[in-house]
Amino acid sequence: MAPRALMKQTKSRLPTAHELASSLPAWLDMPEPRGFRPKRKLRTVWISDIHLGTRGCNATMLLDFLASVECETLYLVGDIVDGWRLSRGWYWPDEHNEVVRRVLKMAHRGTRVVLIAGNHDEMLRPFAGMSFGGVELALDAIHTTADGRRLLVTHGDGFDGVVLYARWLAFLGDQAYEILLRTNRWVNAVRRWMNMPYWSLSAYMKKRVKNAVQFICDFEEAVAHAARDMGVDGVVCGHIHCAEIRQIGAVTYYNDGDWVESCTALVEDATGEISIIDWAAETARTPAAFTPAAADPAKRAKQPA
Repeated sequence: MAPRALMKQTKSRLPTAHELASSLPAWLDMPEPRGFRPKRKLRTVWISDIHLGTRGCNATMLLDFLASVECETLYLVGDIVDGWRLSRGWYWPDEHNEVVRRVLKMAHRGTRVVLIAGNHDEMLRPFAGMSFGGVELALDAIHTTADGRRLLVTHGDGFDGVVLYARWLAFLGDQAYEILLRTNRWVNAVRRWMNMPYWSLSAYMKKRVKNAVQFICDFEEAVAHAARDMGVDGVVCGHIHCAEIRQIGAVTYYNDGDWVESCTALVEDATGEISIIDWAAETARTPAAFTPAAADPAKRAKQPA
């Protein structure tokens, strides 16, 4: 069954595991796009907060990033599919199918893919310990870096209760946040028309609020202290849509950001060094490398294998 047909058939609900499994061969056999830059060789990639199923998801930019890397392990650190939003109304364009296909193809070709369930895709949590299409489902994980450090990998929503007093949490509540992201889409539509690079209004607002109420700082410290109590060397999380590398006492705190506002990923090289890739900034510096047409599944289907 073709991906488009599958989505039409399951428009008002998430597809079942059987329906997805039956469509895998068609997705995995689609030809690769041509004209992409040489792939960056990495040991590990962490991405989170993609929010497939929402209009704020920058799926095309994420596809461009995934097509530019090869890695031994890919961690999907929660909120990959936004079940909360899909439960209120179906939105699933072809680009979101393509993200799923790309991840499954990476697993099919030997990348270890681990999906850590978050709060927006909490419907996956009962299936922790199982594997689907080569993707391992988990509540959290321990990653050992090339230089021997042990890192806790967790989405991070369990630490929200520590900082519920923060004023900006009400402003960035689910409904208000959706309005902000809708405004963000209009701002970037105008910027594209003016031939200007992607810029996140929502990320800018969050950084301004961070300086005022220290919510993000409190969150980072709460996560790092929990990791210290577990006896690990560091922690990788998502959830707050703010990429960061910060030493907090004996623990290194890493946040891989998101693909709604900032479009960032966390990566480990062969030596164990971990860094943040700001894909929006990279594509702004090299606009020719960002090729939405090449990532369009409808146009790709017309390409020869």
